[in-house]
Amino acid sequence: MIAQDEQNIMYFANNEGLLEYNGTNWELYPTPNETIMRSVKVIDNKMYTGCYMNFGYWTRQSNGKLKYTSLSDKIKNKILDDEQFWNILKYDQWILFQSLNRIYIYNTKTKRFKIIAPENGVVKSFCTKNSIYYQTTNEGLFEIEEGKGKLISNHPVIKKNTIVNVFAVDDGLLIQTQLEGFYKLVGTVLTPFKTEVDSQIKSGFVYSSQKLHNGSYALGTVSDGIFILSDSGKLNYHISQSKGLSNNTVLSLFEDKDQNVWIGLDNGINCINLQTPVHSFTDDTGVLGTVYASITHNGMLYVGTNQGLFCKRYQSNGDFQFIDGTKGQVWSLFEYDNTLFCGHDSGTFIVENTSAKNIFRNSGTWKFEPVPNYKNVLFQGNYYGISVLEKINKQWRFKNKIEGFNYSSRYFEIAPNQEIYVSHEYKGVFRFKTDYSFSKAKDFYAYSSPKKGKNASLTKFNNTIYYAYKDGIFKLISVTKQFEKDKLLSSIFEKDEYTSGKLIVDKSNKIWLFSKNYIHYFSVSKLSHQLKQNVIPIPSSLTNSMQGFENITQISKAAYLIGTTDGYYMLNIDDLSFKNYTVSISEISINEQNQALKNVVLNTEGNFKSNENNITFNYTVPEYNKYINSEYQYLLEGFQNEWSEWSTKSSVNFKNLSPGKYTFRVRAKYANTLLQNTATYTFIVLKPWYLTNLACFIYLLLLIVIGYFINKAYRNFYQKQKEKLIEENNLLLEIKELENEQQLMKLRNEQLSQDVDNKNRELAVSTMSLNSKNELLAFIKEDLKKTAQDDNRNIKSVIRTINDNITEEDSWKVFKEAFDNADKDFLKRIKQIHPLLTPNDLRLCAYLRLNLSSKEIAPLFNISVRSVEIKRYRLRKKMDLQHEIGLVEYILSV
Repeated sequence: MIAQDEQNIMYFANNEGLLEYNGTNWELYPTPNETIMRSVKVIDNKMYTGCYMNFGYWTRQSNGKLKYTSLSDKIKNKILDDEQFWNILKYDQWILFQSLNRIYIYNTKTKRFKIIAPENGVVKSFCTKNSIYYQTTNEGLFEIEEGKGKLISNHPVIKKNTIVNVFAVDDGLLIQTQLEGFYKLVGTVLTPFKTEVDSQIKSGFVYSSQKLHNGSYALGTVSDGIFILSDSGKLNYHISQSKGLSNNTVLSLFEDKDQNVWIGLDNGINCINLQTPVHSFTDDTGVLGTVYASITHNGMLYVGTNQGLFCKRYQSNGDFQFIDGTKGQVWSLFEYDNTLFCGHDSGTFIVENTSAKNIFRNSGTWKFEPVPNYKNVLFQGNYYGISVLEKINKQWRFKNKIEGFNYSSRYFEIAPNQEIYVSHEYKGVFRFKTDYSFSKAKDFYAYSSPKKGKNASLTKFNNTIYYAYKDGIFKLISVTKQFEKDKLLSSIFEKDEYTSGKLIVDKSNKIWLFSKNYIHYFSVSKLSHQLKQNVIPIPSSLTNSMQGFENITQISKAAYLIGTTDGYYMLNIDDLSFKNYTVSISEISINEQNQALKNVVLNTEGNFKSNENNITFNYTVPEYNKYINSEYQYLLEGFQNEWSEWSTKSSVNFKNLSPGKYTFRVRAKYANTLLQNTATYTFIVLKPWYLTNLACFIYLLLLIVIGYFINKAYRNFYQKQKEKLIEENNLLLEIKELENEQQLMKLRNEQLSQDVDNKNRELAVSTMSLNSKNELLAFIKEDLKKTAQDDNRNIKSVIRTINDNITEEDSWKVFKEAFDNADKDFLKRIKQIHPLLTPNDLRLCAYLRLNLSSKEIAPLFNISVRSVEIKRYRLRKKMDLQHEIGLVEYILSV
């Protein structure tokens, strides 16, 4: 079963439970006892449902969700084993729950039950305006009066056939049977009510039926879809799986407040928009193909597709007939001088009723244009240029191709001055003229602006040539012969709305354009030269047209045919008016970061914790038109200053909102009309505990205490700084004194160093003097030896005395004592560093320490200069000095 509440929300008894649809979102509420839900009915804002051994009602909670309350639990012991509740009816204050065994009557005022238990069970129950009826097996039709069943008819037809539904008519009852069709019961007389589909109904096995608001009847069958009959029994529609149904088994029917027919199928749910201004024809067989062109001519509807040309009697329910010889791609249909032309991949055809004659085969033909001031001449755009058709003796014939222009001419227009403008998708826009005989092109001009573009087109509207591509729509200025951007028309391609630049002008001088989410048409205002814009909110995703090959044809004053990839749909622009729906917030949920969502109360102001600052709003307009989508615009006061862009998205999420008060507003437009109401919700995101008034007071106290201690600390700090400064000044004075002492000590050290240098110099002078003395004594000794006689004892005594005074050991002892006084412990240090040094080596080191040259050292050792150099070399070896280190420098550094 299917039901609808006062807010237009739909409910479906589903295998898994109660299925709710608000026009945007589906939500499933599982059956309380996990069984199949069989029935649903909305009564006084309660959704009553019946399932396996249980029935009750659902109520909407403050957070927008439904909650179940069982009624059958009160009489649990009276419910039969394995009993299921298939139907729910309302009559005044009573609600009836029908199973296949009994009818339970619930009094909503007294909260008590009464049970009707026919001996042969209950096949089905029915409700008319003033009565409740039910059928029992092999007994007939009963009416409930005073809480009991009263036999209305036990006619053999009624006893033999299962009744699907009972409708009240002026003079009695109209009874719908499963196999035998309709019967009218007046009093006790039962007569057949004939319809156009009695034979089809018999084979299709009617399972459900519904009387519609306009008096017609919808019949759902088990194997043949749905039939919609007029009140007199004529067939209005037969809709089956081949015509769009999900499958052919119709188990339930329901008409909503907008006169849409909802169909509960064996598997799935369908909705038929009977009152929509848009009616679609879908070719599921693939015979028709994609529609590229259409036209009505002499009472026939012609459609040109990628499969060829088809026709049928206009406004008939018959099938399309293929016109022989037109197999292949049809590009255009054009009526001129009561002749129908067909632009085809194979050339040009003239169509008469259900036949076509090919009058041009040289090239594929795109379109046709009459030539100003030449009634019997037509230009046709071909794959390889433009050619001429001429009418001679009431017969149209190919005259010639215009030489000198060989580009494909899918779009071209003729200006009043006979100039021809051509748009080529890959080459751009061109202009040229022809000679008087229309045989040659001249004055060829290629436009650099506007540029070429994908799905670009060119057309003439209101005596002005327009060119459209992704960067906008440009109109030709006749004086300058240049194109200028038209701001009004170009505005429809802004915000990434461009899908195709196709421009179409109809017989009523309206120009049509297609964008991503809308169909637009502009007409000339009756009071000014301004263009009046009209918007039809049908997106390209639903129209399913070939981009760049969109086509719309005016069939009658208000009816238009729009071709699609699998058929076409009819649009009546006079019926583009709709009831004023309302937008509502259907669900609000909040959550902490990375936590599960939880729903909140919708009808009171919200107060959310500081960490519950992620909030999601779901909103909807409960309407069910296939082609027209609602658009929404929202504003969160306190977070943003301007309304959002219009969007079909029905939810919005705000994350990490700062503490504060917010008001969420959402409004909607339907069929490009702004709905009257605006849904609002106000909420507060609370401050975190550490930002509350109490916390701020505590912070103030802490600040005062901290300020006191900081002040005290500063005072102590500055006192210490003062003391430290005094101490530093004293320290500086002490340092100054120490510096002075150091300076004095430095002076003393310098003096001592000078003294050492002086002593070294003295030692060197002494050594040199000693050396000179020894040399002198040696010289004297030699002279004495030369003059001495053997027996001259005095001379020998002198020589002995001289020898005693020039002994090197004595000289060295004297020198060593003096050297140790001048350079304390040098010989000890050098001996410790180089233990292998001999006394002679130490002696050489001492001489080198005094910076004596080899020449000066030689006499001290009583050897030659060469021998001194050898001694120095051997000393380097013993000290193991590197080549680059000088011996004297090393000794001076020890």
